[in-house]
Amino acid sequence: MAAAKDLAEKFWDIQINGSHAELLPLFADNAVFEDPAIGRVEGKPAIAKLLAHLDKLFGDNPPEFELLEVAGDETIAWSRWIWKRPQGDVEGVGLYKVQDGLFTSYRDVFQVPEEI
Repeated sequence: MAAAKDLAEKFWDIQINGSHAELLPLFADNAVFEDPAIGRVEGKPAIAKLLAHLDKLFGDNPPEFELLEVAGDETIAWSRWIWKRPQGDVEGVGLYKVQDGLFTSYRDVFQVPEEI
């Protein structure tokens, strides 16, 4: 069984095919969300606000991602992905910690483009 890997794969299915707000049920109440373009967001209510903001920000033009790989075990997973942009692709890595079937930590690592 690979609970963290399965949750990361579910995350990416939603990220590629759904809205940011649909990701919220994957996070624990005390989760931490970290992104170099956004910063650190702590707690599910703050993550909910962030995800709603991202949906509003991207509106009818959601970001396009390509998932390259996902690996993990029961509590830790990682992914490699590409954010496809007209101004140039951005490659990144996602790091995930899972407890009781939910993300307690989500961290993206990538070089922030000058224009987002």
